Amino acid sequence: MSVTEEDIRIPIAYLERLLEEAARHGCDRQELLSAVGIEERELEGAAAFSALKYGRLYQRVMWQVQDEWFGMLSGGRVRSGSFRLLCLTVVNCATVRQAIQLSAEFMEICRGFKVKPVLEDQQGGRERVAIRGISSLGEGEFERLIADTSPGVIRTTLAVWHRFYCWLVGREIPLARLHFSFPCPEEFRTLAQSEAGELLFEQPSNALEYDSRYLDYPIVQNPQTVEGFIRTAPYHLVISDGSANSIKTKVKTILNRDVSESMPAAEVVAERLNMSVTTLRRRLQQEGTSYQKLKDECRMEAAFHYLSCPDLSNGQIAEMLGFDESSAFFRAFKKWTGITPGEYRKSGLSVTAAAD
Repeated sequence: MSVTEEDIRIPIAYLERLLEEAARHGCDRQELLSAVGIEERELEGAAAFSALKYGRLYQRVMWQVQDEWFGMLSGGRVRSGSFRLLCLTVVNCATVRQAIQLSAEFMEICRGFKVKPVLEDQQGGRERVAIRGISSLGEGEFERLIADTSPGVIRTTLAVWHRFYCWLVGREIPLARLHFSFPCPEEFRTLAQSEAGELLFEQPSNALEYDSRYLDYPIVQNPQTVEGFIRTAPYHLVISDGSANSIKTKVKTILNRDVSESMPAAEVVAERLNMSVTTLRRRLQQEGTSYQKLKDECRMEAAFHYLSCPDLSNGQIAEMLGFDESSAFFRAFKKWTGITPGEYRKSGLSVTAAAD
């Protein structure tokens, strides 16, 4: 089995948009692609692309432009380490609601941010998390910032906020609606494989809309889990952006929260997807896969990514993936790929250049 055969895929337009944005910041397209082992021929005529390679490219761009919030709406350049501090700040909150409110306070004082998430009450037991300007902005500055920001960047920002909230609670948070202030772009007609029940355009704000009860979900992450999350960011956020509506993709999105031996049982995942375990297994069979196969795929894909992180030893990766011994990880990886973890790193498929 080759490295890319079982990769989760994302729309190719995401990759092209990232490269275009990087070029606007002075990055050389060919140099970037070469640095992370992507060839132009992989992009020609493609409708989708490996999410793992996209994540590696994203990491490389963030390192090169020195902007940790690259590709998302911030209004300025966010210094390296800011996201880690944000995570360590909000994991001490009791609920998602409190985490959103504290995130807004953090963005008010952290250099580089000109926008923040603001909770807005709605009728019918729903609330919106809207993109709003920080309090120090001058008159009309926020409106100009939104007008100058592409629809794709706004969509990515909302998607990453949503994935971050899901990570905080360790489960899927149903998203009722996505609100956009602009007309529906042509690219959204093919890209918007959204987790939201409904997409609304030409709205007063850009926002996520949830049933209020979900904002009271308890935070389950802690400072210890933050460190592992940050070490491989934006993998856990990027991997889910633009995910398709297939049951396979939704199951893998949940499993990617924890690729260790403590992955949730099929019964737990079925409950999170609001279906019986029998229905879950039948739907997966219809899509040509099984729950156990998806668990194995998630561990394999995570191994590929972890091996691109130069500060992680093979022993640490084995532990993160739930293997009792490094030798067990060694055997499993060779079974998956035909080569050892060390050979994989030396082959240039893993991106050590990002740490140069």
